[in-house]
Amino acid sequence: MNETEEDEIEITKDSNGNILANGDSVMLIKDLKVKGSSVTLKQGLKIKNIRLTDDPEQIECNADSLKNLVLKTCFLRKA
Repeated sequence: MNETEEDEIEITKDSNGNILANGDSVMLIKDLKVKGSSVTLKQGLKIKNIRLTDDPEQIECNADSLKNLVLKTCFLRKA
């Protein structure tokens, strides 16, 4: 890798600064209302097998009966 490639790699971190990777488990640190649904994800909910996105501030996941959720990493901590 050269310097320009290293600068382009963006690391996804949780609210505490821990580095997240595909397949990690995370927990919610705040109750979140899901747009377009009457469901509220409660604080402390453990979400398994996350998927990283192109945006280092967002992850994709499945939680409860909801599929293909996109959550902001500022509301998550590594479990």
